[in-house]
Amino acid sequence: MIPIRDHNPSRRVPYVTYALLAANILIFLSYGFEPNGRAAAMVFGSFGAIPIEIAQGFELHTLVTSMFLHGGWMHLAGNMLFLYIFGDNMEDQLGHLPFAGFYAIGGILATLAHIAVDPFSRIPLVGASGAIAAVMGGYLLLFPKARIDIFVFFVIIIRIIPVPAWMVLAIWFGLQLFNGVSAGSASAVAYWAHAGGFIAGFVMTLPWWIARGGPRFWQHTQMHPPHPEAQYARSHIPRTGRRNTGPWGPKR
Repeated sequence: MIPIRDHNPSRRVPYVTYALLAANILIFLSYGFEPNGRAAAMVFGSFGAIPIEIAQGFELHTLVTSMFLHGGWMHLAGNMLFLYIFGDNMEDQLGHLPFAGFYAIGGILATLAHIAVDPFSRIPLVGASGAIAAVMGGYLLLFPKARIDIFVFFVIIIRIIPVPAWMVLAIWFGLQLFNGVSAGSASAVAYWAHAGGFIAGFVMTLPWWIARGGPRFWQHTQMHPPHPEAQYARSHIPRTGRRNTGPWGPKR
C-alpha cells in the first residue's frame, strides 16, 4: 500500500519543498555511487547523528546534517515521495520560510526522540524521515479528509484507490509505534524518530489550526481541503477479443 499522490493542489509554487527535494537528491548522488561504500561510511560518520555523542553534548550540528543523508536508493526514493505528496500543502498553509523552520525543527525533535529511546547507540542516524513525519503530522491536522491515491498490489490484484488522508496517516503512525515496540533498539529503522517527528509536527501545527478556527475550521471545510480538489483522469487498458488462429497459434 503506497501513497502516490493527493487530490489537494497547492495555491503557490512550493519553492522550499522543491529545494529540499533537490538538496537531498544531490547530496545522495555525491556519495551514493561508490561500490564499496567507503565514501558513504565516512559521510555518515562525520555528518550522521550518533546518539551517544549528541547525548553528551557533542556534534550537535549533525542534528541538521543527518536529515540530508540517506542509506540507499529505496530509502531516498521513499522519503522523497512522501515529501513530494505532503510537503507542498504544508508549505502552502504555513508560508515558505515558516515551513522551512517547521521542517528543520520537526527533524531535530524527531532525532531527539530517537536518542531519548536509545541514548548509548553508536550507530549514525541518517535520513529525512523524521522531518517528513512532522510534515505528515501537520497534514493530518489540517487536511484529515483530503483524498490520497494509494497504489495497492496483492499477488495479482493491482489497484489505485482513493482513501482519506487520516486513514493513510493513522495506519502509518500505528505501524511506527508497533514496530518501535516490537523491534526495540535492534532495528535498523528509526521508528521512534518517525513517531516523534509525527507527534511534533501535529503539535507544532496546532497554532495554525487554532488561528483558522480550530473545530470551526473543520466544520466549515468538513475536514476536506478548503479549496476544490484535483481531479485526475482515469486511465483505461484496452481490451481485445479472443482470436483463434489454429491449433498452433495463440489464443487471446
